[in-house]
Amino acid sequence: MDRFSILVGDITRSDAEAIVNAANPTLLGGAGVDGAIHAAAGPELLAECRTLGGCERGRAKLTAGYRLRARYVIHTPGPVWQGGEQGEAALLASCYRSCLLLAEAHSIRTLDFCSISTGVYGYPLPLAATVALRAIMDFLADHALPERVRMVCHSEQAAEVYRRTWNLWYAEGKDQRM
Repeated sequence: MDRFSILVGDITRSDAEAIVNAANPTLLGGAGVDGAIHAAAGPELLAECRTLGGCERGRAKLTAGYRLRARYVIHTPGPVWQGGEQGEAALLASCYRSCLLLAEAHSIRTLDFCSISTGVYGYPLPLAATVALRAIMDFLADHALPERVRMVCHSEQAAEVYRRTWNLWYAEGKDQRM
């Protein structure tokens, strides 16, 4: 699909109009990508996040990007993996949909995702990739915005999991494989 791609990179250096932060519910920074985004955006991001009153898991909130190249940051707290029987997949899908709806509501044309909940929250990457890609592709099939969505993976190994999942579910032929 021309509107979706998978790449390896540092999401804090993204040139997308908005990036997604795998936040914690306080929105006040943390480990992994959350801490990296807060560090790169500068103290103004933390100051704005303090005014938001946190965010429920599976929902999303938008802030300015401050010192990032991205104009906006969409923060979404994902589920903590508890074995898969506690509604984690539905909550993770809600994270992706909430971010996409927020991007659409703000006329954001380009959006870069990180792999939500697969770091310190322990969501198994192959399972998370299936949930993420289904949520993203279902949304893009029915909505004009965002025009471009990318999954920005922190490593080639993570990107390969997303590519294999894409190829399994969405590539209709060899010419569409990633």
